Amino acid sequence: AANATGGPAFEVNVEAPMLSGRPPWEIPGVILGLSERGPKFDQTSSGAKVITVAKDRLELNADGWNIFIVADGEGRIASGTHLQFPIKLGNRPLNFDCRPADRPIGNLITSTSANSGEIDGSFVVEVVTCINTKSSKTAAWPYEPLTIRGSFRGLTNERR
Repeated sequence: AANATGGPAFEVNVEAPMLSGRPPWEIPGVILGLSERGPKFDQTSSGAKVITVAKDRLELNADGWNIFIVADGEGRIASGTHLQFPIKLGNRPLNFDCRPADRPIGNLITSTSANSGEIDGSFVVEVVTCINTKSSKTAAWPYEPLTIRGSFRGLTNERR
């Protein structure tokens, strides 16, 4: 997560399966690294904001995105974690709200600056169940666990 202005920065990447749900003409670009593997957003995305950041909690929002991560005292992903994001499957724009397994896989690692109180860190969450936010139905996707990674630097809680 880098920000040229030196201010707060974050980045979230959904690592969509390389081949699943893609039209055949997109596959060479993904394999060669010319195309995005999945959707992502950062502090420059439309509507991007930090809702909450703490040792055991992170909530980031942007248009179509809601990242809500809860961790136990040792940084392991806990129940209550969910990640909502926009994605295209077979050229259809969808929005999914995804959750980890009953025994979540992933972690939230944070460090707090003693001087400023700013929080830096990273997370990895594996999700297995997604609900289509428009139909409220459980999607038959992902076909395998989906990894969502993110990093952040210099975050503080926004006060409104």
